Amino acid sequence: MKSVFAFACMVLLTACGSGGPPPPDWKSDAADFIERYQKHALRGENVLAERYFQQAIQATGGAGRIADTAQLWLVRCATRRAMLIDDACADYARLAGAEPDATQESYYRFLTLRWDTLDSSLLPQQHRELVSASASARPALLSGIDDPLARLLDASLLVMRQEADASTLGLATETASTQGWRQPLLTYLKLQQTRAASQGDAAASARLAQRIQLVEQSLLAEP
Repeated sequence: MKSVFAFACMVLLTACGSGGPPPPDWKSDAADFIERYQKHALRGENVLAERYFQQAIQATGGAGRIADTAQLWLVRCATRRAMLIDDACADYARLAGAEPDATQESYYRFLTLRWDTLDSSLLPQQHRELVSASASARPALLSGIDDPLARLLDASLLVMRQEADASTLGLATETASTQGWRQPLLTYLKLQQTRAASQGDAAASARLAQRIQLVEQSLLAEP
């Protein structure tokens, strides 16, 4: 599952396999807690996710690290936007002004849909082609993204930019379903159901309703 949480390593909260001396405890703790945050947020376990996020913030905050704390807020924003939650990344922006970082800024602009004002060379590799492609070509690029969370994020950003098509919704739904990410899965199933209903496809709408019910029951069963 480590590759799924690549956002957390974007500015190397830990050594991330680079060798050398082990990172200090606060870095290891922050990376561990933010990974746990993403895992539980995507599953719709929001209370537990929030607990881990606050522990991550305490780890970097306790070390007085502005840029690393800003990075955690950026990870949170990316995770929420992957779930089609319209987060403006305001907490990241508040901290980033104190210690500007060009890589973080490009990613922030990517998340907040300001693609015409970012340096795509500073983005993680899996997002660069999407930004440089034409709007009509972007949906077809999603299936070539290996990392599930990056794929889901890109699909969600296309939905927000009103550039998504039916295949975008289908791929995002299948990605979330395969990973067991109930929170975005429920959102995408409902989007597909709305689309099916608008097209008068009663069979597809009924099938999607059954899937929605299963996911909702699973979420309600959480302690």
